[in-house]
Amino acid sequence: MRIKPVFATLVVAVSLIGLSACSDDSSAKNFNDADVSFAQGMIPHHRQATEMAALADRRSADPAVLDLASEIIAAQQPEIDAMSGWLKSWDEEVPSESDEMDNMDHGSSSDMPGMMSSDDLASLEAATGSAFDTAFLTMMIEHHEGAIEMATTEESDGRYSHAVTLAKKIQKDQAAEIVTMESLLQR
Repeated sequence: MRIKPVFATLVVAVSLIGLSACSDDSSAKNFNDADVSFAQGMIPHHRQATEMAALADRRSADPAVLDLASEIIAAQQPEIDAMSGWLKSWDEEVPSESDEMDNMDHGSSSDMPGMMSSDDLASLEAATGSAFDTAFLTMMIEHHEGAIEMATTEESDGRYSHAVTLAKKIQKDQAAEIVTMESLLQR
């Protein structure tokens, strides 16, 4: 009976057609300038957040702030890694940490929503105990609001589905963290 071989051939052909539709075809970009801008902007934004959060380990007096800082690092480092991978696959520049430090010294990071200046970071680094906790929470709320603004732009203007999905996740997660931080400030 020839039905099985014909059916098997048909299944293989349909599978190959489906896979070819998923392949990376350089003639049809699956990303746009908004996706590139989002990743190139969010990487330094996330790096600054993780640097701020890392300061909590030696400076915070509040276990809830320490937990929040650990959660920020755990969430944002994998997102940095993913966005860096996208940029590399698109043959786009991945922001380096040294470029970010140069930009902060020259004040150009202030163009990015929610970014702290080098003076802000120095004051955070100098603080300890409850003064650190208050400064950290206040700055991180502003920082998260900036990330949400950037993610909202990506959601409306981006094309790359993974970047748009990440933008939605950032909006949801960081809005929830803002609520937590505001409640910690109220205690």
